[in-house]
Amino acid sequence: MGINFSNNSFHKSKKMNFLHHLDVPTKKATFGMGCFWGVESLFGSLIGVISTRVGFTGGDKEAPVYKNLGNHIEAVEIDFDPSVVSYENLLNVFWTNHNPTARMSRQYISAIFYHDNEQKELAEKSIKEQQEKAKMNILTIIEPAKMFYNAEDYHQKYRLQQHTYLMDALGLRGKPEALLKSHVAARLNGYVVGLGGIQQFEAEADKLGLSGKILDYVKNLVIKYEGHGLSC
Repeated sequence: MGINFSNNSFHKSKKMNFLHHLDVPTKKATFGMGCFWGVESLFGSLIGVISTRVGFTGGDKEAPVYKNLGNHIEAVEIDFDPSVVSYENLLNVFWTNHNPTARMSRQYISAIFYHDNEQKELAEKSIKEQQEKAKMNILTIIEPAKMFYNAEDYHQKYRLQQHTYLMDALGLRGKPEALLKSHVAARLNGYVVGLGGIQQFEAEADKLGLSGKILDYVKNLVIKYEGHGLSC
């Protein structure tokens, strides 16, 4: 699987077979956890997550943009393989990586947007469990998924896009649609900030089509930033 790319000068001598596409059945999950840059990296680093994108949802304004959201919420939309990672697992990641009791402007509020009745039931069960453990009121909203508007291109895989070497090597610079759908891009968007950890990275690097200079480049970043947590 994957797409062959003839890369720039540093890889002109050979073709790289990066795992941009995984042909597996997927389901969607959508969460709001504040600033979406770090959240996309977080979910992109989870085994079983196939692709990610950031955008705006939950509001009424048509075609919102970052500087004119209306009443939309920043969110991440995830395509995941339910045979590998369950929705319950995703909910656990959601609850343990932000503060659902914090009062925020609507743009950054805690939100779960369910895509079917099963997700609704699991989300409602999980919020009850969280409230039993919390000392303050959980402010997370649970609503049916609405139209999801992709954020501007520069927001997508934001951490990965800071590394022009990787964007060029992956053949994704200047290709926003490919960047949205790429599996390896979702994975690296987490690894470049240390999420997922070195053990997980080394276990799947070959499957992602990473080798040589690219592998070493990303490996050094994972080692450098592992344990630093989320940042916007």
